[in-house]
Amino acid sequence: MNIGIIMNGVTGRMGLNQHLVRSIVAIRQQGGVSLRDGARVLPDPILVGRSEAKLREIARAHGIERVSTDLDACLADPANAIYFDVTLTSLRADHVRRAIAAGKHVYCEKPLAPTLAEALDLVERARRRGVKHGIVQDKLFLPGIRKLKRLADDGFFGRIVSVRGEFGYWVFEGDPGGPTPQRPSWNYKQQEGGGIILDMFAHWRYLLDHTFGAVTAVQCTGVTHIPERVDERGRRYAATADDAAYATFVLAGREGEIVAQFNSSWAVRVYRDDLLQIQVDGTLGSAVAGLRGCKTQSRADTPRPVWNPDVPNAVDFYGSWREVPDTADADNAFKAQWELFLRHVAADEPFPHDFVEGAKGVQLAELGLRSWKERCWVDVPPLNVRTDAAHHSAAAR
Repeated sequence: MNIGIIMNGVTGRMGLNQHLVRSIVAIRQQGGVSLRDGARVLPDPILVGRSEAKLREIARAHGIERVSTDLDACLADPANAIYFDVTLTSLRADHVRRAIAAGKHVYCEKPLAPTLAEALDLVERARRRGVKHGIVQDKLFLPGIRKLKRLADDGFFGRIVSVRGEFGYWVFEGDPGGPTPQRPSWNYKQQEGGGIILDMFAHWRYLLDHTFGAVTAVQCTGVTHIPERVDERGRRYAATADDAAYATFVLAGREGEIVAQFNSSWAVRVYRDDLLQIQVDGTLGSAVAGLRGCKTQSRADTPRPVWNPDVPNAVDFYGSWREVPDTADADNAFKAQWELFLRHVAADEPFPHDFVEGAKGVQLAELGLRSWKERCWVDVPPLNVRTDAAHHSAAAR
């Protein structure tokens, strides 16, 4: 069973490497995705963007036949059942609206939209049109996070008391003669949908919600540490979006509230095991996880240090941590979720990562920005999609 997929934005780093090469191309190379009835779904992508030359170069390199610079023509083609968007945040909502109107099932990168009002509007449009919809939530499929989830579900931690996350790395400014920036310039322009709060709080929302407990409150301070950068054409520009955020969340844990602290920064030098590292402490044990690995320390193995700064510390704090073994089913996180969405479209198999989940991420980002502006704690209310959509629509009018 061939299924046409419009892939918009694959000339960018994330779209090319994770979604096209390591997901769709990899699925094609393995002969498609198997369904419960024994049938197989083979994705048939058409690459869409502004530069036909770049699209054709990518297509030739990966055995893809179809490219286009005409999104509307692709949406009008009944052979294309799915629209996938990995374009700029500021453009995504408009693209998704057009895809929904054309009756396409939609899968897209986060954040779903620049504002909660737009995200809720997309939820309602998709529901009214009767199309399937999904949002990328790749961190849930990473081996390290899956190990944390398994530990939590098995009761390893006992009562979880705190979660601490450190994310980020130094993104170079783009000065002539220096290293090339690892992220595009729009990430640092508020007017183009940039900012680490809008980008990363969508990740922290689903990671915390589905691993430890629903986020119920947020306190956030955002900063623009690097006020000026150099864009892709060598032009200096003022950075108008936040490049770091220091946040505390309250979670509704199974056995009481959990405090989660997350530092997110594109202006930090890494001195830890991975670009994302999460520590979970509980009454019975602790764990530290990165993108792939995870180590644990049980209560029985916990050392008994005594504060004495006058002598060298004799405790080997790393020695009593144990590596959590890998599982045989570990796969690329983006590919694993793509396979679920393809089964969802082709055979109506469950897919919990829908636009409502995407709207929750945008909600947390907006409340984080509000907390920063007002210098206060902000509650995170449950998202009642139809009621909230009507409220935001009326407010906009």
